[in-house]
Formats: sequence, structure tokens, C-alpha cells
Amino acid sequence: MYIAKNNRMFYALLIAISVQSVGVFALIQAGLLTYEAGAFPWLGTVIGGYIFGLGIVLAGGCATGTWYRAGEGLIGSWIALFTYMVMSAVMRSPHASGLNQTLQHYSTEHNSIAETFNLSVWPLVTVLLVITLLVVMKELKKPKLKVATLPPRRTGIAHILFEKRWHPFVTAVLIGLIALLAWPLSEATGRMFGLGITSPTANILQFLVAGDVKYINWGVFLVLGIFVGSFIAAKASREFRVRAADAQTTLRSGLGGVLMGFGASIAGGCSIGNGLVMTAMMTWQGWIGLVFMILGVWTASWLVYVRPQRKARLATAAAN
Repeated sequence: MYIAKNNRMFYALLIAISVQSVGVFALIQAGLLTYEAGAFPWLGTVIGGYIFGLGIVLAGGCATGTWYRAGEGLIGSWIALFTYMVMSAVMRSPHASGLNQTLQHYSTEHNSIAETFNLSVWPLVTVLLVITLLVVMKELKKPKLKVATLPPRRTGIAHILFEKRWHPFVTAVLIGLIALLAWPLSEATGRMFGLGITSPTANILQFLVAGDVKYINWGVFLVLGIFVGSFIAAKASREFRVRAADAQTTLRSGLGGVLMGFGASIAGGCSIGNGLVMTAMMTWQGWIGLVFMILGVWTASWLVYVRPQRKARLATAAAN
């Protein structure tokens, strides 16, 4: 949003959150799901969300983006994924328990926004739906820009899946439905949550080190599925390439993975866990975490991209 001056992808996120929120709370009201928001660890959420946002820019993508870009063959994303995995696992080890416990002390009683104000959750969901509908309608009324495309090489389903550009809002609805389905599917295996990336990513390394099958769960198969799915899509669309990055980008990717693993661990979630799922559950952790992730992304974008470009323009102007 900061560099491109375009809010379309944020509006798409609101659509995905809205679809999931309506569906999950309907399932809860029907007695098909149970969920307790618990306390709100505000300090960890604020600090962790901001650090995670910094890491997104350095790594070249969020936690989920790192998984699917690794599947597309980007070596920088492989490095970011590895450091993200290591740091996420370290933050779940006894060595980091002191820091996590300290941050947990700074909590408020209610994580649920509805419980904080002694309200039903449905007025909050309604407000979200109205806001989302208004911004989406406003966005759709804007003149459409023509995007240059290559002649299609395929027809039918293959063209739709691997060549056709999907509208972000259509994709957002599908992601919202996937996020909704994740709740009952995950709960059926004993995991009481929706989509999540950081804990399953850490679980993979914990399993490889300890060899304990308790670390293999629904979330692990989810993240492995993202990797395999992105690889298949990249190969089918002829976009898979093993692409090495320069030294500076490689170092940034590694550092970005570390920051994302650390930030998501102390915030209690990443851009999916907090930004997509906990927001849909109408929690302080989700919405405040999302705000500080965005602030972190803006800060890193200014440091990495905006400031160097301004300095280069000033230097060019001075030379002329």
C-alpha cells in the first residue's frame, strides 16, 4: 500500500477475513465449533507484529509467501524459509521460554473485542461486512486498466488454472472459504484452530531433530501442501526457475526469515495466524497485530526502497 499507493490487496484481505468470520461464527453458534479467545498479550503482539512486518520486506514476502515462492524455485526464499523455520523452532524451545513468559505477563483479561465490551460478536461482524462492501464497491467502480497479456497457449481448465489472471477479489473469496474449511477439518484432528503457518513450520524442524511424531499434525501437512501446490502450479504454468539472488539479497532474505520467526512467535501469529484468522475471530490480537505488521512493512519499505531512491535522485540532481 505504501509504495504502490494501491489498497486493492488490503481490500482483498478484508474480503477473506469477512467470509471466514461469518462462516466460523455461524458454525460456533450452531454448536459445531468451540473457540475461546483467551487473554490478550498486548506487548508481545505489538512488538512481534512490528518485527514480523520488518521481516516481510527483507525476506521478500510473508510466511506464506516464503513457502510458495520457495516452491517456485527462488533460492532467496529457500534461505528465508530455513532461517524462519530455525528461529520459530528456537522460540519454542526451553531456552526461549523465559522471554515468552515475560511477555505473556503483559496481558489484558479479554482478547475478544466482543467480550471486552460485553457485546454479541455479530454487530462487530456486521460492521466489518459493511466496511468491506463499501470499499470493494468503490474499488470496482474505478476505471479498469488494460493489462498486457500473452496469447493463451491452453484452453479449458488448464487455461483457467495456469494462465488466466484471477481478480484479487475472487481469489480473496476462495481464500476466505479455505480459511473457513480449515476450522472443522483441523478440529477433526484435535487441533482447535484455523489456518496457521509459524507453528507448523517450527514443527517440521522439531520433528526432523527429535524424531517425535507428536510434531506431525494437520498444520504441517498444510504448509507442505502450500509448497507442493506452488511447485506444481509453477511447473504447469512454465514459471518454475531455480533463481539465485545476489549476496545482498541473500543476506536480507536470511535476516528477514529470522525476524519473521522471532516476531511471529512472540506475537502469537504471523500474517495468516493473526492477520487473517485472529482478525476474523474479532480479537484484539488479530487487529492490533495486523496494524503493527503494516507499520513494520512501511518502515522497512522506507528504509530499503524509498530512502535509497530519494538519495539517488538527490545525488543525480546535484550532479546535474
